[in-house]
Amino acid sequence: MAAPLETCTREEQCSVIWFLCSEGVKPIEIYGRMKFQYGDAYLSQQQVYEWSRKFANDVTSVEDAPRPGQAHRIVTPENTAAVEAIVRENRPVTLNQTAASLNISHGSAHHIVHDVLQFHTVSARWVPRQLTPELKDRRIDACEELLWCFERGDDFLARIVTGDETWVHFHQPETKRASKEWRHSSSPKPKKFRTQPSAGKVMQTLFWDEKGIILEHYMPRGTTVTSASYSDLLKNHFRPAIKSKRRGWLSTGILLQHDNARPHTARTTVATINVLHFECLPHPAYSPDLAPSDFRIFGPLKEAMGGNTFRSDEEVCHAVHKWLRGLPKEFFLKEFMHSVSAGGLALSMGENMLKSDTALYHLCTINNTQKNI
Repeated sequence: MAAPLETCTREEQCSVIWFLCSEGVKPIEIYGRMKFQYGDAYLSQQQVYEWSRKFANDVTSVEDAPRPGQAHRIVTPENTAAVEAIVRENRPVTLNQTAASLNISHGSAHHIVHDVLQFHTVSARWVPRQLTPELKDRRIDACEELLWCFERGDDFLARIVTGDETWVHFHQPETKRASKEWRHSSSPKPKKFRTQPSAGKVMQTLFWDEKGIILEHYMPRGTTVTSASYSDLLKNHFRPAIKSKRRGWLSTGILLQHDNARPHTARTTVATINVLHFECLPHPAYSPDLAPSDFRIFGPLKEAMGGNTFRSDEEVCHAVHKWLRGLPKEFFLKEFMHSVSAGGLALSMGENMLKSDTALYHLCTINNTQKNI
Protein backbone atom coordinates (compact mmCIF):
# COMPACT_ATOMS: atom_id res chain seq x y z
CA MET A 1 0.00 0.00 0.00
CA ALA A 2 1.40 3.42 -0.95
CA ALA A 3 2.23 5.90 1.83
CA PRO A 4 -0.29 8.75 2.26
CA LEU A 5 0.66 11.97 0.50
CA GLU A 6 0.22 13.90 3.76
CA THR A 7 3.64 12.60 4.81
CA CYS A 8 5.46 14.08 1.82
CA THR A 9 8.12 16.67 2.53
CA ARG A 10 8.28 20.19 1.17
CA GLU A 11 11.08 19.21 -1.21
CA GLU A 12 9.00 16.35 -2.61
CA GLN A 13 6.07 18.68 -3.30
CA CYS A 14 8.45 21.11 -5.02
CA SER A 15 9.64 18.22 -7.22
CA VAL A 16 6.02 17.57 -8.24
CA ILE A 17 5.57 21.27 -9.11
CA TRP A 18 8.76 21.10 -11.19
CA PHE A 19 7.47 18.03 -13.05
CA LEU A 20 4.07 19.55 -13.77
CA CYS A 21 5.64 22.85 -14.87
CA SER A 22 7.81 20.95 -17.34
CA GLU A 23 4.60 19.47 -18.83
CA GLY A 24 3.17 22.97 -19.24
CA VAL A 25 0.55 22.78 -16.52
CA LYS A 26 -0.58 26.22 -15.31
CA PRO A 27 0.13 27.23 -11.67
CA ILE A 28 -3.56 27.56 -10.77
CA GLU A 29 -4.20 23.99 -11.96
CA ILE A 30 -1.12 22.69 -10.13
CA TYR A 31 -2.39 24.30 -6.93
CA GLY A 32 -5.85 22.71 -7.30
CA ARG A 33 -4.45 19.24 -7.95
CA MET A 34 -2.01 19.42 -5.04
CA LYS A 35 -4.68 20.72 -2.67
CA PHE A 36 -6.88 17.74 -3.58
CA GLN A 37 -4.11 15.15 -3.25
CA TYR A 38 -2.05 16.41 -0.26
CA GLY A 39 -4.86 17.52 2.03
CA ASP A 40 -3.70 19.69 4.92
CA ALA A 41 -0.01 19.21 4.06
CA TYR A 42 -0.19 21.06 0.71
CA LEU A 43 1.79 24.19 -0.04
CA SER A 44 -0.06 27.49 -0.10
CA GLN A 45 -1.16 29.08 -3.38
CA GLN A 46 1.49 31.77 -3.04
CA GLN A 47 4.24 29.15 -2.57
CA VAL A 48 3.01 27.13 -5.59
CA TYR A 49 3.04 30.27 -7.76
CA GLU A 50 6.50 31.25 -6.46
CA TRP A 51 8.03 27.84 -7.19
CA SER A 52 6.37 27.73 -10.61
CA ARG A 53 7.97 31.08 -11.43
CA LYS A 54 11.39 29.83 -10.22
CA PHE A 55 11.23 26.69 -12.37
CA ALA A 56 10.13 28.75 -15.36
CA ASN A 57 13.32 30.83 -14.82
CA ASP A 58 15.53 27.71 -15.04
CA VAL A 59 15.93 27.11 -11.30
CA THR A 60 17.05 23.49 -10.87
CA SER A 61 16.96 23.07 -7.07
CA VAL A 62 13.98 22.19 -4.92
CA GLU A 63 15.65 23.54 -1.72
CA ASP A 64 15.35 27.08 -0.37
CA ALA A 65 18.29 29.28 -1.29
CA PRO A 66 20.37 30.58 1.63
CA ARG A 67 18.97 33.87 2.88
CA PRO A 68 21.32 36.75 3.82
CA GLY A 69 21.67 37.07 7.55
CA GLN A 70 20.90 33.50 8.60
CA ALA A 71 23.01 33.15 11.76
CA HIS A 72 23.74 29.42 11.40
CA ARG A 73 25.25 30.04 7.95
CA ILE A 74 26.99 33.36 8.72
CA VAL A 75 28.78 32.27 11.91
CA THR A 76 32.04 31.07 10.43
CA PRO A 77 35.58 31.13 11.84
CA GLU A 78 36.44 33.93 9.42
CA ASN A 79 33.50 36.10 10.52
CA THR A 80 34.19 35.35 14.17
CA ALA A 81 37.81 36.46 13.82
CA ALA A 82 36.75 39.57 11.90
CA VAL A 83 34.19 40.55 14.57
CA GLU A 84 36.74 40.06 17.34
CA ALA A 85 39.25 42.26 15.50
CA ILE A 86 36.63 45.01 15.05
CA VAL A 87 35.65 44.95 18.74
CA ARG A 88 39.24 44.97 20.01
CA GLU A 89 40.13 47.86 17.72
CA ASN A 90 37.08 49.94 18.67
CA ARG A 91 35.57 48.95 22.01
CA PRO A 92 32.47 51.25 21.81
CA VAL A 93 31.49 49.89 18.37
CA THR A 94 27.79 48.99 18.05
CA LEU A 95 26.32 45.75 16.74
CA ASN A 96 24.78 47.58 13.80
CA GLN A 97 28.15 49.02 12.82
CA THR A 98 29.78 45.58 13.12
CA ALA A 99 27.06 43.93 11.04
CA ALA A 100 27.27 46.62 8.35
CA SER A 101 31.05 46.41 8.06
CA LEU A 102 30.93 42.61 7.53
CA ASN A 103 27.65 42.54 5.55
CA ILE A 104 25.96 40.22 8.03
CA SER A 105 22.70 40.54 9.93
CA HIS A 106 22.27 42.17 13.31
CA GLY A 107 21.30 38.79 14.77
CA SER A 108 24.50 37.19 13.49
CA ALA A 109 26.61 39.99 14.94
CA HIS A 110 24.81 39.69 18.29
CA HIS A 111 25.29 35.91 18.36
CA ILE A 112 29.00 36.15 17.57
CA VAL A 113 29.72 38.95 20.04
CA HIS A 114 27.66 37.67 22.99
CA ASP A 115 27.50 33.89 22.59
CA VAL A 116 30.66 32.98 20.69
CA LEU A 117 33.17 35.61 21.85
CA GLN A 118 31.52 36.16 25.26
CA PHE A 119 31.82 39.97 25.08
CA HIS A 120 29.52 42.10 27.25
CA THR A 121 29.09 45.87 27.41
CA VAL A 122 30.15 47.49 30.68
CA SER A 123 30.00 51.11 31.76
CA ALA A 124 33.08 52.96 32.93
CA ARG A 125 33.39 53.35 36.69
CA TRP A 126 33.40 56.95 37.84
CA VAL A 127 36.47 58.05 39.80
CA PRO A 128 37.07 61.55 41.17
CA ARG A 129 40.27 62.11 39.27
CA GLN A 130 42.64 60.29 36.93
CA LEU A 131 45.80 59.83 38.95
CA THR A 132 49.26 60.12 37.45
CA PRO A 133 51.85 57.38 38.05
CA GLU A 134 53.57 59.68 40.55
CA LEU A 135 50.37 60.13 42.57
CA LYS A 136 49.75 56.39 42.50
CA ASP A 137 53.25 55.77 43.84
CA ARG A 138 52.49 58.18 46.68
CA ARG A 139 49.44 56.09 47.55
CA ILE A 140 51.66 53.03 47.92
CA ASP A 141 54.19 54.93 50.01
CA ALA A 142 51.46 56.15 52.36
CA CYS A 143 50.03 52.65 52.64
CA GLU A 144 53.38 51.10 53.48
CA GLU A 145 54.15 53.81 56.02
CA LEU A 146 50.85 53.28 57.84
CA LEU A 147 51.26 49.52 57.81
CA TRP A 148 54.74 49.84 59.24
CA CYS A 149 53.46 52.10 62.02
CA PHE A 150 50.69 49.66 62.88
CA GLU A 151 52.95 46.60 62.93
CA ARG A 152 55.47 48.45 65.11
CA GLY A 153 52.87 48.82 67.84
CA ASP A 154 53.28 51.74 70.25
CA ASP A 155 49.46 52.03 70.59
CA PHE A 156 49.26 53.33 67.05
CA LEU A 157 45.48 52.98 66.74
CA ALA A 158 44.87 54.40 70.20
CA ARG A 159 46.67 57.64 69.25
CA ILE A 160 44.60 58.28 66.09
CA VAL A 161 41.91 60.97 66.20
CA THR A 162 39.93 61.51 63.02
CA GLY A 163 37.85 64.55 62.16
CA ASP A 164 35.65 65.86 59.38
CA GLU A 165 32.77 68.23 58.62
CA THR A 166 29.29 67.76 57.19
CA TRP A 167 26.07 69.72 56.65
CA VAL A 168 23.00 68.61 58.62
CA HIS A 169 19.79 69.91 57.04
CA PHE A 170 16.61 70.95 58.80
CA HIS A 171 14.84 68.48 56.54
CA GLN A 172 16.76 65.50 55.14
CA PRO A 173 14.74 63.43 52.63
CA GLU A 174 14.27 59.81 53.59
CA THR A 175 16.48 57.49 51.55
CA LYS A 176 15.01 54.83 49.29
CA ARG A 177 16.54 52.09 51.41
CA ALA A 178 15.09 53.52 54.60
CA SER A 179 11.59 53.61 53.06
CA LYS A 180 11.46 49.86 52.37
CA GLU A 181 8.42 48.01 53.76
CA TRP A 182 7.40 44.37 54.12
CA ARG A 183 4.49 43.65 51.79
CA HIS A 184 2.92 40.73 49.94
CA SER A 185 3.69 40.33 46.25
CA SER A 186 0.06 41.15 45.46
CA SER A 187 0.06 44.35 47.56
CA PRO A 188 0.27 47.69 45.75
CA LYS A 189 3.73 49.21 45.73
CA PRO A 190 4.14 52.38 47.82
CA LYS A 191 5.04 55.59 46.05
CA LYS A 192 7.86 57.91 47.07
CA PHE A 193 7.99 61.43 45.69
CA ARG A 194 11.27 63.16 44.94
CA THR A 195 12.21 65.80 47.51
CA GLN A 196 15.23 68.00 48.11
CA PRO A 197 17.11 68.78 51.32
CA SER A 198 15.99 72.01 52.95
CA ALA A 199 17.92 75.24 52.58
CA GLY A 200 18.25 75.53 56.35
CA LYS A 201 21.29 73.60 57.58
CA VAL A 202 23.97 73.46 60.24
CA MET A 203 27.68 72.76 59.72
CA GLN A 204 28.90 70.06 62.10
CA THR A 205 32.55 69.23 62.85
CA LEU A 206 33.17 65.88 64.54
CA PHE A 207 36.33 64.45 66.10
CA TRP A 208 36.41 60.87 67.40
CA ASP A 209 38.72 57.93 68.09
CA GLU A 210 38.50 54.25 68.94
CA LYS A 211 36.92 55.04 72.32
CA GLY A 212 34.18 57.37 71.13
CA ILE A 213 33.29 60.99 70.45
CA ILE A 214 35.84 63.60 71.55
CA LEU A 215 34.43 66.83 70.13
CA GLU A 216 31.08 67.68 68.58
CA HIS A 217 31.12 71.26 67.30
CA TYR A 218 28.60 73.31 65.30
CA MET A 219 29.45 76.42 63.29
CA PRO A 220 27.38 79.57 63.88
CA ARG A 221 24.76 80.30 61.23
CA GLY A 222 26.13 82.15 58.22
CA THR A 223 29.69 80.93 58.68
CA THR A 224 31.64 78.10 57.07
CA VAL A 225 34.92 76.29 57.62
CA THR A 226 38.02 78.28 56.71
CA SER A 227 41.66 77.91 57.60
CA ALA A 228 41.29 80.52 60.36
CA SER A 229 38.15 78.96 61.84
CA TYR A 230 39.59 75.44 61.66
CA SER A 231 42.81 76.56 63.35
CA ASP A 232 40.78 78.25 66.06
CA LEU A 233 38.75 75.07 66.48
CA LEU A 234 41.88 72.96 66.93
CA LYS A 235 43.42 75.38 69.41
CA ASN A 236 40.44 76.47 71.52
CA HIS A 237 38.05 73.50 71.28
CA PHE A 238 39.77 70.32 70.12
CA ARG A 239 42.87 70.55 72.33
CA PRO A 240 40.85 71.28 75.51
CA ALA A 241 38.54 68.36 74.66
CA ILE A 242 41.54 66.03 74.35
CA LYS A 243 42.93 67.30 77.64
CA SER A 244 39.59 66.74 79.38
CA LYS A 245 38.48 63.41 77.88
CA ARG A 246 41.82 61.73 77.06
CA ARG A 247 44.11 62.59 79.95
CA GLY A 248 47.79 62.10 79.21
CA TRP A 249 47.37 61.90 75.45
CA LEU A 250 48.81 65.33 74.75
CA SER A 251 52.13 64.18 76.14
CA THR A 252 51.95 60.87 74.26
CA GLY A 253 51.29 62.54 70.91
CA ILE A 254 48.10 62.89 68.88
CA LEU A 255 47.91 61.41 65.37
CA LEU A 256 45.40 63.64 63.55
CA GLN A 257 43.71 62.16 60.53
CA HIS A 258 41.68 64.40 58.21
CA ASP A 259 41.22 64.75 54.47
CA ASN A 260 42.88 67.15 52.05
CA ALA A 261 40.21 69.84 52.15
CA ARG A 262 41.72 73.29 51.72
CA PRO A 263 41.07 74.45 55.33
CA HIS A 264 42.91 71.33 56.56
CA THR A 265 46.05 71.83 54.46
CA ALA A 266 46.39 75.62 54.40
CA ARG A 267 49.58 77.17 55.73
CA THR A 268 47.83 78.64 58.77
CA THR A 269 46.36 75.25 59.70
CA VAL A 270 49.68 73.46 59.27
CA ALA A 271 51.39 76.03 61.47
CA THR A 272 48.71 75.59 64.16
CA ILE A 273 49.10 71.80 64.08
CA ASN A 274 52.86 72.16 64.53
CA VAL A 275 52.42 74.55 67.44
CA LEU A 276 50.04 72.07 69.12
CA HIS A 277 52.55 69.26 68.54
CA PHE A 278 50.05 67.13 66.63
CA GLU A 279 51.15 64.79 63.86
CA CYS A 280 49.08 64.39 60.68
CA LEU A 281 48.73 60.98 59.10
CA PRO A 282 49.55 60.84 55.37
CA HIS A 283 46.64 61.40 53.05
CA PRO A 284 47.64 61.37 49.34
CA ALA A 285 46.39 64.18 47.13
CA TYR A 286 43.45 63.63 44.78
CA SER A 287 42.56 60.31 46.38
CA PRO A 288 38.92 59.45 47.08
CA ASP A 289 37.75 60.96 50.32
CA LEU A 290 38.96 58.35 52.78
CA ALA A 291 38.07 60.16 55.97
CA PRO A 292 36.29 57.53 58.11
CA SER A 293 33.55 59.91 59.21
CA ASP A 294 32.14 60.09 55.69
CA PHE A 295 31.93 56.32 55.35
CA ARG A 296 31.01 55.23 58.86
CA ILE A 297 29.21 58.05 60.67
CA PHE A 298 27.87 60.79 58.40
CA GLY A 299 26.09 58.35 56.07
CA PRO A 300 24.17 56.51 58.83
CA LEU A 301 23.59 59.86 60.58
CA LYS A 302 21.82 61.38 57.58
CA GLU A 303 19.88 58.18 57.06
CA ALA A 304 18.70 58.34 60.67
CA MET A 305 17.75 62.01 60.25
CA GLY A 306 15.86 61.23 57.03
CA GLY A 307 12.19 62.11 57.08
CA ASN A 308 12.52 64.39 60.14
CA THR A 309 11.86 68.11 60.05
CA PHE A 310 13.51 70.54 62.46
CA ARG A 311 12.56 74.16 63.10
CA SER A 312 15.79 75.55 64.56
CA ASP A 313 19.51 74.98 64.85
CA GLU A 314 19.02 73.83 68.45
CA GLU A 315 16.64 71.05 67.39
CA VAL A 316 19.11 69.85 64.78
CA CYS A 317 22.02 69.84 67.23
CA HIS A 318 19.95 68.04 69.88
CA ALA A 319 18.85 65.31 67.45
CA VAL A 320 22.39 64.74 66.16
CA HIS A 321 23.83 64.71 69.68
CA LYS A 322 21.23 62.16 70.80
CA TRP A 323 22.00 59.89 67.85
CA LEU A 324 25.77 60.06 68.39
CA ARG A 325 25.45 59.30 72.09
CA GLY A 326 23.28 56.31 71.24
CA LEU A 327 26.08 54.57 69.36
CA PRO A 328 27.48 51.59 71.32
CA LYS A 329 30.98 51.98 72.74
CA GLU A 330 32.31 48.97 70.86
CA PHE A 331 31.26 50.57 67.56
CA PHE A 332 34.30 52.83 67.35
CA LEU A 333 36.96 50.22 68.15
CA LYS A 334 35.30 47.78 65.79
CA GLU A 335 35.52 50.23 62.91
CA PHE A 336 39.18 50.99 63.57
CA MET A 337 40.08 47.29 63.59
CA HIS A 338 37.96 46.73 60.52
CA SER A 339 39.97 49.35 58.64
CA VAL A 340 43.26 47.70 59.57
CA SER A 341 42.17 44.25 58.39
CA ALA A 342 40.80 45.68 55.14
CA GLY A 343 43.96 47.67 54.53
CA GLY A 344 46.23 44.70 55.22
CA LEU A 345 44.25 42.62 52.75
CA ALA A 346 44.60 45.35 50.13
CA LEU A 347 48.37 45.49 50.59
CA SER A 348 48.68 41.69 50.37
CA MET A 349 46.97 41.82 46.97
CA GLY A 350 49.89 43.78 45.57
CA GLU A 351 50.72 47.11 44.02
CA ASN A 352 48.31 46.71 41.10
CA MET A 353 45.34 47.03 43.43
CA LEU A 354 46.90 49.85 45.40
CA LYS A 355 47.52 51.79 42.20
CA SER A 356 43.97 51.36 40.89
CA ASP A 357 42.05 54.61 40.70
CA THR A 358 39.25 53.41 42.96
CA ALA A 359 41.02 51.10 45.45
CA LEU A 360 40.44 52.24 49.01
CA TYR A 361 43.84 51.21 50.26
CA HIS A 362 44.19 53.52 53.24
CA LEU A 363 45.28 51.18 56.03
CA CYS A 364 44.23 53.03 59.12
CA THR A 365 41.21 54.74 57.62
CA ILE A 366 37.79 53.50 58.48
CA ASN A 367 36.70 52.80 54.95
CA ASN A 368 33.83 51.04 53.34
CA THR A 369 35.08 47.81 51.84
CA GLN A 370 31.93 47.60 49.75
CA LYS A 371 33.43 50.35 47.60
CA ASN A 372 36.70 48.50 46.96
CA ILE A 373 37.45 46.93 43.58
